[in-house]
Amino acid sequence: MNQNPHLRAPKTAVLLLNLGTPSAPTPTAVRAYLNEFLSDPRVVEIPRFIWRFILRVIILPIRSKTSAKKYASIWLPQLGSPLMHYSRLQAKELGEKFANDGHTVLVDLAMRYGKPSTQEILEGLKERGMERLLLLPLYPQYSATTTASSFDEVFRVLSTWRNQPELRLVKHYHDNQAYIAALRDQVRSAWDKDGIPDFAKGDRFVMSFHGLPKRNLMQGDPYHCECLKTGRLLGEALGLQPGQYLVTFQSRFGKAEWLKPYTAPTIEKLAKEGCPRLDIFCPGFPADCLETLEEIGMEAKEIFLEHGGKDYRYIPCFNSSPKWIESLSNIAYQHLQGWPLGTDSEAELAKRKERAELAERANT
Repeated sequence: MNQNPHLRAPKTAVLLLNLGTPSAPTPTAVRAYLNEFLSDPRVVEIPRFIWRFILRVIILPIRSKTSAKKYASIWLPQLGSPLMHYSRLQAKELGEKFANDGHTVLVDLAMRYGKPSTQEILEGLKERGMERLLLLPLYPQYSATTTASSFDEVFRVLSTWRNQPELRLVKHYHDNQAYIAALRDQVRSAWDKDGIPDFAKGDRFVMSFHGLPKRNLMQGDPYHCECLKTGRLLGEALGLQPGQYLVTFQSRFGKAEWLKPYTAPTIEKLAKEGCPRLDIFCPGFPADCLETLEEIGMEAKEIFLEHGGKDYRYIPCFNSSPKWIESLSNIAYQHLQGWPLGTDSEAELAKRKERAELAERANT
């Protein structure tokens, strides 16, 4: 008799969702990644026939080469993409956290673009007995360009399944107490490590989030408001006054107006005004990546120093911080309430198989 799929131990799974990364810091790999990323209508809301021409004729030939050089500058020896490395570590350590708590929960990571693909990971979880699925994006602030696009891809894959799992979504956690506390501790630990004293007059703490076109905000995307709330809550948690911290937006692309204030011009202005010390942190990125390590850690630093700044400090993202893993598990537990976090015993599975075989024989 063939193995009845209903006799497998039903398991609960948590799937971490992230954006993606090229497989290598080469023009060919970057071009493939950018083509998939920038072809998503959730990301670029321009009529398709116009955008396809712009993308293939102008954007990809130029940007693939320049971006490949930038990726090469932050690629980790023996480990590869920082985003991939740290995102995988977060999935691994979250799974270990569940196991240490006495639970059997499948934990995996899927990328919206590139590998490991959402379809590949979901198929693997199904083979391992997944019957309940919690989607946990590594985007603390909701946006249609990130969170919704990742959900879309999960829905697309599940739409082809005959037997779909129970499904829950974590839409956002931009103001979650555990998340804010982890941000505060990440900043404080960096300050303690460097022996940095409390902020003096004129010092600034900049929180840089990834930007979006302003039209996204005007059409109802809550991302801008959620970034501002995260910034305010973190500033308060650090004991800073409103004038000591700023929320800015980076990675502007194209000529359209994006969310303001822009990070690079703000840093230049602060340097010209004589800001003695600037600390910069990216609360919207749980794992370091091109946008944090190269754009903020290198390019922004160069801008600050070139225009008269003296003390520029980039504070790393969570990466595999134990306090972040604890916070991530707290967020997951909140959304897993009511679901069993274990599997049936071998004895129960044997009884179930025996009952199924008896029922089959009775019907033949």
